[in-house]
Amino acid sequence: MPIHTTVTTASQLANLDLENLQFGKVFADHMLVIDYKNGAWQEPHILPYGPIEVSPAMAAIHYGQALFEGMKAYKTKEGEVVLFRPQANWARLNESAKRLCMPEIPEDLFMEGLKQLVALDADWVPQRPGYSLYIRPVMFGSEGLLGVRPAEEYKFIIFCSPASSYYAEPVRVKIEEHYTRAVEGGFGFAKAAGNYGGSLLPAKLAHQEGYHQIIWTDGREHNFIEESGTMNVMFVIDGTLVTPALSTSILAGVTRDSVLQLARDWGMKVEERRIPIQEIVDAYAAGKLEDAFGTGTAATIAHIKSITYQDQEMMLPPVADRKFSNRVAQELDAIRYGMAPDPHGWVVPVQ
Repeated sequence: MPIHTTVTTASQLANLDLENLQFGKVFADHMLVIDYKNGAWQEPHILPYGPIEVSPAMAAIHYGQALFEGMKAYKTKEGEVVLFRPQANWARLNESAKRLCMPEIPEDLFMEGLKQLVALDADWVPQRPGYSLYIRPVMFGSEGLLGVRPAEEYKFIIFCSPASSYYAEPVRVKIEEHYTRAVEGGFGFAKAAGNYGGSLLPAKLAHQEGYHQIIWTDGREHNFIEESGTMNVMFVIDGTLVTPALSTSILAGVTRDSVLQLARDWGMKVEERRIPIQEIVDAYAAGKLEDAFGTGTAATIAHIKSITYQDQEMMLPPVADRKFSNRVAQELDAIRYGMAPDPHGWVVPVQ
């Protein structure tokens, strides 16, 4: 698929400082832009990264008709640039689009635009362990109209940002009993912009109390574990990997699915089900809470140092002693960087 490309004349690559890299602060040279109008996706364009012009009346600003994805490209030891499970991100983006009354994007348009963009900015993919090129697809209603209805015009954009480790240390989390991230029947399963805007105040309050993140609970009773911050959450209880079952209030994480698949490959018992808070408390008291961690594209595996529930802080074993989360983090990295077999076909070369 030919994509009209305008190559930047002012590359910022020479200013990239990998030693002092902050997540989402530095952007690669180009972006993919595709408009939707008159009931169809228009010709894609790759342009120099920069500001875009939008109407102050656009639906995304007023009514939250906006979604995004998060994915990564890696550079193998041979210098090849690869994507990790991009079809899963494409499929999830379209599930989000359906829930928000937005047009689905064809797979070939998404994949070819993505590959050509990343290939053009291949020098922005760091070739060192723990580093990657974070890729942010975003779609929003761009029509200028104040009526409360689905927009008839949209913009789809992909841009990129070099990234290192998201969390530099194991995280302290608290179980949230007041605020709610999502409820059954809502759109917590979608990567809708509003899901994240609504989480900012509870996260800010948790930070002020000394926590890195929140463990969200169900919106009806606040008795069941759902997610951790912007990540899925998993526990190892007496040798069994346990994670909340997917629902309309829980995001179907690509990293989550990858971790569960590897655990099953290794013969580990896996349970996807509702997890009462009290089960975590009881497992800790019995010495059976062996591990807890978040999974997500940005962080991959975020080790949880401690979990606070009401007035009790439950300290997890030292990270060095956690067999499963360390093993799965190392295996995922090995697959992504081309240092281990890829039996499930997760890695997709850009060229």
